[in-house]
Amino acid sequence: MNAQLEPVETSAEEAQTAIAEEFAFFGDWAERYQYLIDLGRKLPAFPDPQKTEQHEVHGCQSQVWLLPSGDAHRLDFQAISDSSIVSGLIALLLRVYSGRPAAEILATEPHFIAAIGLAKHLSPTRSNGLAAMLQAIKQRAREALAALSQP
Repeated sequence: MNAQLEPVETSAEEAQTAIAEEFAFFGDWAERYQYLIDLGRKLPAFPDPQKTEQHEVHGCQSQVWLLPSGDAHRLDFQAISDSSIVSGLIALLLRVYSGRPAAEILATEPHFIAAIGLAKHLSPTRSNGLAAMLQAIKQRAREALAALSQP
């Protein structure tokens, strides 16, 4: 079963703007963390057989698995973590990057992270994990574009 989320917004930039607007509703970081946890709980089920070394994202304090599919025209990602807050971060990344063309993924810098204050409120290990997840997504996009130029 392939349980990917369909993009809500038509572009990665629109998704980032929507995320920033949603987080602006919350008055403090306790509410924002709870919202992140709630987002993580809404992720589609991740297939247990895919929780393998091949799909694990290294550099995260928590265990994170990322399963890419598709090609340069549209890349989809499924992901999950054993941490509630990290699963929420995954939900944000998937909202911005999943279901998009590889070129758009590579062209999109994650400015929503600073816009919602995540950069200041994540521990260094969670910040490193977020960077590792983003790097894995962008690496898959680079590979998909490279595959286009293969004869």
